[in-house]
Amino acid sequence: MVMKAELVFIPMPLMGHFVPMVQLAKLLLDLHPNLSITVLMIKLNPDAKLAAYVHSLTATRMKFIDLPPPETREDESPSNFVTTLLQIHGPLVKQAATNIVQYSTSVLDSPRLAGFVLDMFLTPFIDLGNELSVPSYVFYTSGAAFLGFQFYILDLHDEQNVNILELEDSDTEFTIPSYLNPVSSKLFPSVMLKPESLPMVITLTRGLRKAKGIMINTFWELESHAISSLSDASALPVYPVGPLLNLESESEVHQSSDIMKWLDEQPPSSVVFLCFGSWGSFNGDQVKEIAFALEQSGHRFLWSLRQPPHPSKGPRASPTDYDDASEVLPEGFLDRTRGIGKIIGWAPQVAILGHPATGGFVSHCGWNSTLESIWFGVPIAAWPVYAEQQLNAFKLVMELGLAVEIKMDYKRDRMDSGEIEIVSAKTIEKGIRSVMEEGSDVRKRVKEMSEKSRKALMNAGSSHSTLRGLVDDVMNNMFDIHP
Repeated sequence: MVMKAELVFIPMPLMGHFVPMVQLAKLLLDLHPNLSITVLMIKLNPDAKLAAYVHSLTATRMKFIDLPPPETREDESPSNFVTTLLQIHGPLVKQAATNIVQYSTSVLDSPRLAGFVLDMFLTPFIDLGNELSVPSYVFYTSGAAFLGFQFYILDLHDEQNVNILELEDSDTEFTIPSYLNPVSSKLFPSVMLKPESLPMVITLTRGLRKAKGIMINTFWELESHAISSLSDASALPVYPVGPLLNLESESEVHQSSDIMKWLDEQPPSSVVFLCFGSWGSFNGDQVKEIAFALEQSGHRFLWSLRQPPHPSKGPRASPTDYDDASEVLPEGFLDRTRGIGKIIGWAPQVAILGHPATGGFVSHCGWNSTLESIWFGVPIAAWPVYAEQQLNAFKLVMELGLAVEIKMDYKRDRMDSGEIEIVSAKTIEKGIRSVMEEGSDVRKRVKEMSEKSRKALMNAGSSHSTLRGLVDDVMNNMFDIHP
């Protein structure tokens, strides 16, 4: 008897989490004709890009169920926000999952619930899976090395009784199994060093250990050491299933045709692209230092320049485009760089990284951006800003040799205490010149890793084989769940 199986995906409603998780769903569907997937969509603030992405999807055997939006405050801190989201959506998710179970048991030949796939921030929903007697997998949107770091911090906190909060502003080195080199506490994410957010991090990390397995958006050839260390340290299965990217950017290209037309006019590998992610922006003094660095470097540039949100918008507000960027740039900058540089607002990043004219990427080292840059073979100048990006930069610069450093221990979070760190034009210029160097070892290594990233998802590639084994496990487990 062939049993039909259904997985329920619960992603965070943020583009950087939602898109790779849906890409994962599409790959799983391609590997087995008797598998279907339902995506429970948690609604937050209206997000036009997310809505457009969902509307563009045409995958069969995948459906989306909208959950009502919660009443959360704009001024709520990110840590409280996650807690509130879980509290409010818990009953809604439970009801939706219960409806799926009831439908599958009452309708002949309908798929049976095979388990949950949860975003890394939604591990408390594992209890719901246990209640319904189905396994819960976690989709981890960062890299394997950082997952190992999370488990290491949990061990320090729970087993060794280390006061993690005392590490703030320290420069203590730790030997962490998922990294080859000692890691300074200066690179630890600020969210783990704050009393208001550390408890949430600890709770979510404990939840990771309760999962049936963790699917990581990475691939063996990129993080073999970290993946091996995770397998050695725990009986918890880890599945490297990446790189999971949304490369279907035709609509972005159409909407940004002036950007692509400008790139078409530039020589191959001649343009340095500057972009700092959905939350990346700088104050006026830092913007001027970047401008001076670009001008002094002499390289062609494409700069995604975003305006910081007004403090009255709350901590979850994202940057916006400038109405007139000349107001924040040095006087005469646009005139002096006309022809060799272009200032833009929001950037169609995938399309730009994939363009032959793009030769270097000044990046915040968000994990999705890192995977996109590797996929297209574009070396990175690392300038991390927030979250786990400092550790991503450390991995890229110090361990993999796939990036050069601008300032690896930079943290935008320090602005919260009134200490606004300014990276000098000289430091930025040095990073730009280095990343744009022709024939460099970094450039060669990135090109080699680019080929490996593409092979990983091909038939019999490392990630493709992992996904096939995972699907087989899910389908075989059905006979234990529904005897």
